[in-house]
Amino acid sequence: MKIVILGAGQVGSSVAESLVSEANDITVVDINTAQLRKLQDRLDLRTVTGNAAHPAVLEQAGARDADMILAVTQSDETNMVACKLAATMFNIPTKIARIRSADYLSHPEIFSAENFSVDFSICPEQVMTDYIGKLIEFPEALQVVEFAEGKVSLVAVRAFHGGPLVGKELQFLRTHMPQIDTRVAAIFRQDSPIIPEGNTVIEAGDEVFFIAATENIRGVMRELRRMDKPVKRVMIGGGGNIGRRLATALERKYEVKIIEFSKPGAERLAAELDKTLVLSGDVTDEDLLETENIAEMDVYCALTNDDETNIMSALLAKRMGARKVIALINRGSYVNLVQSGQIDIAISPAQATIGTLLAHVRRGDCVAVHSLRRGAAESLELVVHGDPKSSKVVGRRIEQIDLPKGTTIGAIMRRHARAAPKNSDAEPVYDYQVIIAHHDTIIEAEDHVIVFVVNKRMVAKVEKLFQVDLGFF
Repeated sequence: MKIVILGAGQVGSSVAESLVSEANDITVVDINTAQLRKLQDRLDLRTVTGNAAHPAVLEQAGARDADMILAVTQSDETNMVACKLAATMFNIPTKIARIRSADYLSHPEIFSAENFSVDFSICPEQVMTDYIGKLIEFPEALQVVEFAEGKVSLVAVRAFHGGPLVGKELQFLRTHMPQIDTRVAAIFRQDSPIIPEGNTVIEAGDEVFFIAATENIRGVMRELRRMDKPVKRVMIGGGGNIGRRLATALERKYEVKIIEFSKPGAERLAAELDKTLVLSGDVTDEDLLETENIAEMDVYCALTNDDETNIMSALLAKRMGARKVIALINRGSYVNLVQSGQIDIAISPAQATIGTLLAHVRRGDCVAVHSLRRGAAESLELVVHGDPKSSKVVGRRIEQIDLPKGTTIGAIMRRHARAAPKNSDAEPVYDYQVIIAHHDTIIEAEDHVIVFVVNKRMVAKVEKLFQVDLGFF
């Protein structure tokens, strides 16, 4: 696939790195020559220096025969204009824009074909807000991602000494929880993946990924580790786009405090937020944290724009007694360095956001993609089409499917049409059934299949497996 990426910032660079590794033809456009040179030194891609909203620059980047344009510059306006040019001048089939302004997002008609021709808009700040919100809702989890319109969840937890299943084989899971159906999709032990079998023994310290109907998540978590007390108090360090959005999302359910260094910024936050206590100060100020009772906080989120500040602030909060600390870290090398140490969870915004983009890049009918373990693994929601003759998966039991090495089918969402009333032109109404996949589960056409891939290099083979043969059309 030929893809033009506009913007070589954190999001653009991370997407480029991910897509280059999958043999796509990538061109990156940015006004920052030094940033482009860094990208070109380590990745096999083309770069073009210039304004992404200028037709001549898009022409130079190869827009004439591009399959997709990803406009992820820092400017909403540049991204929208680029998408409009991509549609009217270059007839690019798929146009995706990064949009940060809530004002634009609240008027979706702006993105229609008659206006700015944006096929899909993404807001990384909102993606991050939802991501962190899930971690606060499930404080025991390392990662929580949803599929099938929220009906299925994939959760990563670290198994602790004393957990009911630690030291036991996975086949005992059903014995412990006869009423709840779940599947362990993968286990990472000291950063190495283990494909789970019935006789696999969970050890303390293992990072366990399990999949279940969202309503059953808490029940499964109890089997793998001690349950934390529910979160009541949250402190946010940094009142930027993500900090503000998170405070807005949390303040009706939790006691929230937010610290913003800029006094004018703190005043704006105080005017926008209803129940959040807004403080003006330095997130690394030990006296301020102590005065505001950091030791009583269930979760502390360090969300400033500076990686070093977030790391130091989170470490300080943890040392002073905060129960769980989350740090937002842009540099991938820092994320790997601090994860699993004193900082409970280190989040890379680019890795959390990239799945939203990858869902549109993946071949086949891909509904959702989530990047896992800081980009090392991936989970996809694929819609199955065809029949037993045109598809390699339809009508087959999972044990009969030739899955690539390191790939697990975790769950299936299947819809059933209710009986429509006679003489009615109304749209059919569907009931949805979540099926946890086992070796004898049969896949049917139009199923939504959730696939876990421990090695991203296998994703292309998974996509090919689920594609319909050309003869079907």
